[in-house]
Amino acid sequence: MLDVCLLGCGGMMPLPYRYLTALMTRFNGSSLLIDCGEGTQIAVKEKGWSFKPIDVICFTHYHGDHISGLPGLLLTMGNADRREPLTLIGPKGLERVVGCLRVIAPELPFPMIFKEIEGTEQIFEMNGYRLKAFRVNHNVLCYGYTLEIDRAGKFDAAKAKAQEIPLSYWSRLQSGEIINDGEQTYTPDMVLGPPRKGLKLTYTTDTRPTESILRNAEGSDLFICEGMYGEKEKAAKAVEYKHMTFYEAAEIAREAHVREMWLTHYSPSLTHPEPYMSEVRKIFPEAKAGKDGMSVELMFED
Repeated sequence: MLDVCLLGCGGMMPLPYRYLTALMTRFNGSSLLIDCGEGTQIAVKEKGWSFKPIDVICFTHYHGDHISGLPGLLLTMGNADRREPLTLIGPKGLERVVGCLRVIAPELPFPMIFKEIEGTEQIFEMNGYRLKAFRVNHNVLCYGYTLEIDRAGKFDAAKAKAQEIPLSYWSRLQSGEIINDGEQTYTPDMVLGPPRKGLKLTYTTDTRPTESILRNAEGSDLFICEGMYGEKEKAAKAVEYKHMTFYEAAEIAREAHVREMWLTHYSPSLTHPEPYMSEVRKIFPEAKAGKDGMSVELMFED
């Protein structure tokens, strides 16, 4: 199971009813944060989730509405006497940008590990999931992220018996261990059926539509995508400032065959996204207007 919460869905500036951009996921005891706009700490508290399990923070890019909440969050973690390392992932310049923000959070009781994204795409394996960063098209260097959780095949007792695998090895092989007893090597595939469908989440914001989004979002269980503008007359503005309209996001969702799409990163001028959703759903029926605190538990298929 993967818990997903859209902590904030605002772009450019916080509003009384809308926090700035942040997404948080929880899986197997660890939490991941993508972007950390102003107000992210309050949004986490309002959701009732905890800062403690956050072990990875990713950034799409370094505009203020995506990173301005980081210093306060680091201070909160430090004041809670956190000792475990914190991994930070982001575009080139990550350590320099974070270092500048840390002028107001200089003393922290935990180490930070910096991983700058190299090239147009990069995969990070951690905490039982695979995180892929892919470049998108904004007016600064910017990346989207796909999080995938693989699922092994079912245990096949008949298969294990047919190969005369000792019973004492079954559970260890089922959990993914490779066993060498000095005479033979036993591997998990010897007792498991074909891999089952896992889980896939794709998040992208501050970009024009790109082939990289379409390709990486393919088959996602949940696609969270920027919808800066719902007003059709602002299509030219979206092109000029390299953002996306509701309708462009819906077309990507349809072409990528995702199960569900949430819109996010609204313009401050867009106070109520819902009136535009009937037109959006004509393009992609499983589209939803994201809102602060919106969450879902993505479950493995039976």
